[in-house]
Amino acid sequence: MKLKDMIVACGLDPVNVPDAEAEIRSAYTSDLLSDVVAHCPEGAILITVQNHKNTVAVCTLVGAPAILIAHKREIPADMREAATREGVALLHTSDSQFAVSCKVGAVLGIDSR
Repeated sequence: MKLKDMIVACGLDPVNVPDAEAEIRSAYTSDLLSDVVAHCPEGAILITVQNHKNTVAVCTLVGAPAILIAHKREIPADMREAATREGVALLHTSDSQFAVSCKVGAVLGIDSR
């Protein structure tokens, strides 16, 4: 699914979208960045509350093209700058991690069973 389509389908707020045509093939929800390094699949959108520039570095490392910050957490300037520099999309939502994970999973057709 293209990132631009996911943004519309899930009602997400785009903060920084360097490539709206980026292909999102999966999703991963975690707040533990070492867990993200170990398990996040390439091409996934990361759903998290970790709103700092290290999250951008981790996504760059694993090949995740987008970060979705949940729970209305603010996105600080240094995180925005890092995302712009690294070409990682930043999205924002007021939804909980659970609620937005369900939305993303549904539009990607992911069966959690």
